[in-house]
Amino acid sequence: MYDFKNILGIIATILVFLGYVPYVRDIINGKTKPHIYSWFIWGFVTLLAFALQLSDKAGSGAFVTLAAAIMCFVVIFFGFKYKAKVKIVKTDTIFLILAIISLGLWIIAKQPVLSILLTVMVDLLGFAPTIRKSWNNPFSETLSFYYLNSIRFGLAIIALQKYSLLTALYPITWLMANTLFALMLIIRRKKLGNF
Repeated sequence: MYDFKNILGIIATILVFLGYVPYVRDIINGKTKPHIYSWFIWGFVTLLAFALQLSDKAGSGAFVTLAAAIMCFVVIFFGFKYKAKVKIVKTDTIFLILAIISLGLWIIAKQPVLSILLTVMVDLLGFAPTIRKSWNNPFSETLSFYYLNSIRFGLAIIALQKYSLLTALYPITWLMANTLFALMLIIRRKKLGNF
């Protein structure tokens, strides 16, 4: 059974890197404009989620989380290099501040379950600027990236070698968030008549 889970973990990790290829290509081509606040929060918090998963023996399913964290920083690098400017509004800054406050609570908490709940909350707060930006401009994100994220998080859940709130909450949350975000992009693109 563990061999099957390891294979799924490897496949899901490979999908992380493959999924970012069109995303990074679209940044380079000026099509995708990542919101720096979201990607910074995601990169940092995803590393924390990986550490929490590893501490509770998540196994190969946790390496999907590590790969995603690494790629968040790759997106930040390419966003800066190719000047993917995104208008930052006051609500974006509010969500960034709330995320930082939540991270402070995470450091104080020192309780694994509370820590994963705060980690997920911070990550979702980090998604808010991207959701706002994409609601207004649904073509500023690479749709296929979010489809593939849904698949890889689904595989990561199956690949977990131990199921607990600590190991499963993060990938379950992101499976749902990516799926709902992809649906939002589709609906908004159709509404604008350019899909």
